[in-house]
Amino acid sequence: MKKILLVDDEESIQLLYHEEFVDDGYTVISAMNGEEALEKFQSDKPDLVILDIQMPGMNGIEVLRQMKMIDAATPVILSSAYHEYKQDLGAWASDEYVVKSADIDDLKKAVKRLIG
Repeated sequence: MKKILLVDDEESIQLLYHEEFVDDGYTVISAMNGEEALEKFQSDKPDLVILDIQMPGMNGIEVLRQMKMIDAATPVILSSAYHEYKQDLGAWASDEYVVKSADIDDLKKAVKRLIG
């Protein structure tokens, strides 16, 4: 079973994504901030990361940079409510960029493309 690390500081997003991806047959590990995400990235070795950008403390672009230094092969999907981050050079290191929405079909398609 493929393992997804879900990093988002919003509980409602955590619950929605967790439920949807578990229903699709994935194991989902959650983190509420960048520091916790980096710990779980190293200890749990996920197959894919869904990463929010705007979080308290370390933002998602910095977390992405550190994750890619640890393991460049693990795909990371940046998920943000804001389109403008797509132009940030730091975001280009991600494998996909998906704008958050109540309809998570685009996110699900990106996950399926990257890890099946």
